Amino acid sequence: MLAERLSTAEEILEKLDGRGLAEFKYDGERMQIHKKGDEIIIFSRRQENITAQYPDVVKYARDCIKAKEVIAECEAVAIDPETGDMLPFQELMHRRRKYDIEKAIEEYPVSLFFFDALYVDGQDLTSKPLLERRKVLENVVEVNERVMLTESKLVEKPEELEEFFLRTVESGCEGAIVKSISPESLYKAGARGWLWIKYKRSYISKMVDTVDLVVVGAFYGRGKRRGKFGALLMAAYNSEKDVFESVCKVGSGFTDEDLAKLPEMLSPYISKDKSPRVDSSMQPDVWLKPAIVLEIIGDEITLSPVHTCCWGLVREGSGLAIRFPRFTGRFRLDKSPEDATTSSEIMSMYEGQLKKVVEKPTEGA
Repeated sequence: MLAERLSTAEEILEKLDGRGLAEFKYDGERMQIHKKGDEIIIFSRRQENITAQYPDVVKYARDCIKAKEVIAECEAVAIDPETGDMLPFQELMHRRRKYDIEKAIEEYPVSLFFFDALYVDGQDLTSKPLLERRKVLENVVEVNERVMLTESKLVEKPEELEEFFLRTVESGCEGAIVKSISPESLYKAGARGWLWIKYKRSYISKMVDTVDLVVVGAFYGRGKRRGKFGALLMAAYNSEKDVFESVCKVGSGFTDEDLAKLPEMLSPYISKDKSPRVDSSMQPDVWLKPAIVLEIIGDEITLSPVHTCCWGLVREGSGLAIRFPRFTGRFRLDKSPEDATTSSEIMSMYEGQLKKVVEKPTEGA
């Protein structure tokens, strides 16, 4: 089953008669999983048999789907094994290989987010309304760290959907998909219609320039980074208020050598409490006094319900954030915190992205 696309929360809810089930639209590979006893077959969106490329998914399905015969759909998303953050779709494509599959599983583990059940133990669910199918799904999928249901919320007001949408982007997703919950909300295989509506970011524009951001907090890692700092909370400098406003959490791009440097480099600046010069609603494991500057690049600048950079200037209740930030490898020891990229520069970059869209609109997928 496929979805149509609209560009505003108001249009979407109007099309769905005022209410719908909003779900995270994960940036991964859609899978239809067929289970019959211990036999698991995985089909792609194009109905290719991709079972051989995902032996880990086979195990997850065998262990976590608690029914003998099931056809269910999920999104497989690549996960950074050291930070737990979701990675973009391009990273998942490293799994599409015939050789070194075990190595690919280790380097690009996946999490599954189930969103629909089509068939369970002799019962065809495609003729059942969405919420009924969802209830069956909840009963047959046993959730754990790697297997989950899509995050969802019933929405009736445009502002509720808008808030949910911003949360999806903040989490590393493409946006939201909003589904009809009417009695007619059946599963229509192969059909593209208004029962499912995509609400994606209105532009995709790669950041061209790097930014210099200040470390204001640190998070402990997992996997090989367990017991070490695995990600850093970064901030831009608001020169008018003389404060550092959070703009991203970065855990990608660090080499083992970089990670080994961090404890010694950051330890003089560890603080029990948040600095009065730091404006952040995100709570790191460790607060740091603004001192160290790193060079960061990302995919784009988006609205954020979490980060405080330019808070309320574009939209009430939102700041700006860098999506999929990565450390470039440059520790800017030549710069003081006050020399970092300013909040107004982040705003200018965001406005530049919007201008590009107006000049050359991007076709929606």
